[in-house]
Amino acid sequence: MRRIFTSAALVASCAMAQGFTLRDQKVEVEIDAGGNLVSLKNAVTGQDYASGKPLWRLYFDRKDGQYENEVRAQDNTPDIRQEDGRIILRYGALKVGDDVLRARLTLSVRVEEGQVRFAAEVANDEPHTIIRELHYPLVGDCRLPADHKLLTTLLGGKLFANPKALIVRTGNIPPYMAPSQYYRQFDLKYPSHTVANCFAFVGEAQGLYLGSHDPLFQDTWHGLRVYPDATGAFAVLEAGLYKYPNCLAGQVWRCDANTLVPYSGTWHQTARLYRDWADTWWHQREVPLWVRKMKGWQRVIFRHQYGETLFRYADLNGRMRRAGESVGVETVLAFGWWQRGMDNGYPDSYFVTDPQQGGDAGWGGAVADYRKNGGRLLLYFNGKLIDRESAYYRDGDGKAVSYRDNTGGEYTEQYRFKGHGTFTGLYNARTFVVADTRQEGWRRQLRDMADRAIRFGTDGVFYDQLGYCEPSSNWDVDGEFPIPNTRVIADKAETLNMLHDHLDAKAPADFALGTECFTDVTAQHVDYVHNLIGATGPNDFTEWVRYAFPEVILSDREIRDDTDVLRRVNHAMLKGLRNDIEIYRCRDLIDKTPIYQRHLASVNRLKDKYGDLLLLGRYRDTDGIVNDNAKVSARCFVNGSRLAVVVTQSSAPEATTSLRVPGYVFQEMDSVGAVKLETGSNERQVLHVGRDGLAVLVYAKGVGE
Repeated sequence: MRRIFTSAALVASCAMAQGFTLRDQKVEVEIDAGGNLVSLKNAVTGQDYASGKPLWRLYFDRKDGQYENEVRAQDNTPDIRQEDGRIILRYGALKVGDDVLRARLTLSVRVEEGQVRFAAEVANDEPHTIIRELHYPLVGDCRLPADHKLLTTLLGGKLFANPKALIVRTGNIPPYMAPSQYYRQFDLKYPSHTVANCFAFVGEAQGLYLGSHDPLFQDTWHGLRVYPDATGAFAVLEAGLYKYPNCLAGQVWRCDANTLVPYSGTWHQTARLYRDWADTWWHQREVPLWVRKMKGWQRVIFRHQYGETLFRYADLNGRMRRAGESVGVETVLAFGWWQRGMDNGYPDSYFVTDPQQGGDAGWGGAVADYRKNGGRLLLYFNGKLIDRESAYYRDGDGKAVSYRDNTGGEYTEQYRFKGHGTFTGLYNARTFVVADTRQEGWRRQLRDMADRAIRFGTDGVFYDQLGYCEPSSNWDVDGEFPIPNTRVIADKAETLNMLHDHLDAKAPADFALGTECFTDVTAQHVDYVHNLIGATGPNDFTEWVRYAFPEVILSDREIRDDTDVLRRVNHAMLKGLRNDIEIYRCRDLIDKTPIYQRHLASVNRLKDKYGDLLLLGRYRDTDGIVNDNAKVSARCFVNGSRLAVVVTQSSAPEATTSLRVPGYVFQEMDSVGAVKLETGSNERQVLHVGRDGLAVLVYAKGVGE
């Protein structure tokens, strides 16, 4: 007989024969006596994502060279208790085939405000053994409704239809590098270019959110696997979260971060869930007003990697200024301004400007002249790379502060930019080691770079590559087992925070700090982020990061010539992205791409006209607006009592939509390209939008709102 315990917010039932259940008004979770996940249910819609499969698995290494030894939940029987509103599973030792691993595993499950929270404790009592990996929680044979898509936060957001087909299609690339006879896996890890530590399966009115709300910002694998069914066909979906305890003998590792949420609503709910947690630690200092008003920048390389001079200092206040003025962009993000050129000689090279152009005085004078004419200058430094030919590496701290691999050897990266021939790009690549940003010796270098930008009178400093993690980590090889640093992104965030403190103390009040790549914990410590992609591909879904973190100034990327310009510029306007103008990958200026130049000038006229909304307003995606034609894209921005809707489409010669903004009164519209406003009443606005047409409609809150 099932016994039911009732409280105001939570019902918990426990019966050994039938399992253990926790529920509130939004969710229900049930664990059976064997420790399997029997139910993970949206209590509002009735959708159950679980099907009675194991909740976890674990991997350990032995000193004798046996790696990734698997401990399976189904081979172990837990002692399960209901205690203080939690289901607690205790494993006193772990069976591994015919062997026993002397380790204790304690798992707990609780329900909090519609979220199912999963905690774990691993205690390793086995000598000469390290527990590397814990996959928990797992939703095996995950039951997805037909409309559910896979939403990841990779590169700001990616949305994929038919998750199983995606995993099977990509899960054996490259072929048989993984044990593909057992499962197919979609590789996805935070923080390797994922902006947040979550993913989801999203439908039109409900979905399943999986997040690791981890205040330590540890590496987390977003588990997406498809296993074969009884016929051998890869058709059984498993989703979960994987952590890396690296727990040595005598140690205890704990984690209380992972949460599963069968939610009701659109995909926006996933962003709200993550942002609600992020608000417990997010602290972004006030972004300078000029950065918030910035429409974009020209990104240029003055001298390239192998010595080719693309621009001289005098061009900054000459052709470069004129090119920017032609499209309404006053900011330059300057790369390769030092004598040795881009990606060469770091970090020594930043401290030697070109003597043939007047050295520091010549560069400083060029910066001053440009700024006198209303220009803004952001100065580039790389935040992590150390050239192995630099004096800092050969004779200074370079070797001591650089990453080590799992053997103690140096971790290196190469950048193969090509010259006019073939030899340099093929053979003569620059080789760099990567600095560990925890090291004070490297932090001192970063502060010196900031001081140099201040002395040149620039408007800000940009540290490349501090917003993401490398494919490999820095390893500690001094103990019995080599152990990677699984908190690299937290270290980079702490470093950026230190740099912001330094600038607050030494730089002008409106001096700006930026980095490359959006990751949640690093983005809070900068004033602008140079994006990794343009986010206009068929699966790109930058709506996620813009909705979850609308206050972050984020650029587009990848418009490098006159290819597909109108659609991509309009996309940046639609999503509130700043323009990264990088003609021929920073080798030329926008006056060499006339289509881009003309269209961006027209679009930026709208940004100037409605800057209080499009630049200073808060991106709210589709919240509060009703768009009757899904083939027409419409997104909104809010500032105080006013609202702007940006409308565009690129799928048809012409498309018509009807817009409604409840609670607001339509005021005016302006547009670029083929756009016609047929009806402009307060109740609705009917628009005919030609291919790549772009419109901005402005509204004010109605009387009494």
